[in-house]
Amino acid sequence: MTTVTLAQANTIIAAALVESAKAGYKPMAVVVLDDSGNVKAVQRQDGASMFRVDVASGKAWAAVGMGAASRVLGQRAKDNPNFFVSLAATAQGRFLPQTGAVLIKHANGSVMGAVGASGGTGDEDEAICIAGIEAAGLAHG
Repeated sequence: MTTVTLAQANTIIAAALVESAKAGYKPMAVVVLDDSGNVKAVQRQDGASMFRVDVASGKAWAAVGMGAASRVLGQRAKDNPNFFVSLAATAQGRFLPQTGAVLIKHANGSVMGAVGASGGTGDEDEAICIAGIEAAGLAHG
């Protein structure tokens, strides 16, 4: 299987939210997309703002679409802002190159999807995504 399964997506989200709670972060939303950018699973904690799912989705969509963690995309955007503005426009606003999403990878290195989070700082969002992926026994990138 080359795409993330529903069971894996649910494990990723559950573990990410446990990690968030342990760290004392604000309420989060976590979104898992498959390798084609389709929603596999999503959860928004009680108290998370109405924007959280959309932001987490945009981060994950950018990551899977460009084949790189959203942190990397944010760094690339600094060097080529016109291109990234064009990508966001082309993607009808779904493309957010902001820290907080990482690729979900198979042990062989193939991209299975992406997970994005929103609710904390970019570093906090990214950390819970990584914790979720590792809990599912998968690699991240």
